[in-house]
Amino acid sequence: MSLSGILLGLIDIAIVVAILLLIGALILWLLSWLSFPVPETVQKLYIAIVALVALAMLVSLAFGIPTFRIIRAAAVVIPLAPQRRLC
Repeated sequence: MSLSGILLGLIDIAIVVAILLLIGALILWLLSWLSFPVPETVQKLYIAIVALVALAMLVSLAFGIPTFRIIRAAAVVIPLAPQRRLC
């Protein structure tokens, strides 16, 4: 793997962690605005889950395996027209 691939992977991990923490902060802000306190243990558990996701992404970057495959590329192909068999 090239240096640029490793750098892009690390930037990708940082972006995912930042987005997950931003989502958690927005949920915390919304719940505190609604006067619904979130316990500190729940906040620490969320940060631990984000850290585990980052660790999984870092390990997959180190070993060169895909992390999470949400959309499979060309795994499901829907033909637009019926195809003829030549047999």
